[in-house]
Formats: sequence, structure tokens, C-alpha cells
Amino acid sequence: MAKKKRKDIGLGTRGGATLRKRYTRIIQTVRATHKCPSCASPSVKRVSVGLWNCRKCGYRFAGGAYTPSTKLGQASQRIRAKN
Repeated sequence: MAKKKRKDIGLGTRGGATLRKRYTRIIQTVRATHKCPSCASPSVKRVSVGLWNCRKCGYRFAGGAYTPSTKLGQASQRIRAKN
């Protein structure tokens, strides 16, 4: 019976199961489409680390490395909305 191949993440023998699972979860988060803060369309993709671009309206903004908004950014928006 053939062995199931795993995707190599460039860590060689040091790439254990936990590390591979963490890597997979992060990559799935990055490659998913996210909601645009400007037009609310689910068409935001990552350009580079921390830069996000909406393919519909062309809105480009800075965010987190893996997600368009960080927890700290959400907290600061809540504080700004109160004042």
C-alpha cells in the first residue's frame, strides 16, 4: 500500500505534526477571501505581509499579517466609535 505524501513546508525532519497543522491553519486563513471594510464585498486578498487589496473597489489598506484586521485594531475602532 502506498504511503500518503505530506506537503513539505521546508522544515525537513523538524516539521512535526503540530507545526504542520499550525502552518496549514495559517495558510488557509491567508488564502481565504475576506470582507472589504469599504464596500463590504467578500473580495479582499492579501498582496503582501500586512497589505490587503479589494479586487472589486480597489481599496488597499494595511492590516494584520494573516488577517485583514487584528484584535488590537478592532479594539481601537471600538474606542474611536465611543468618542
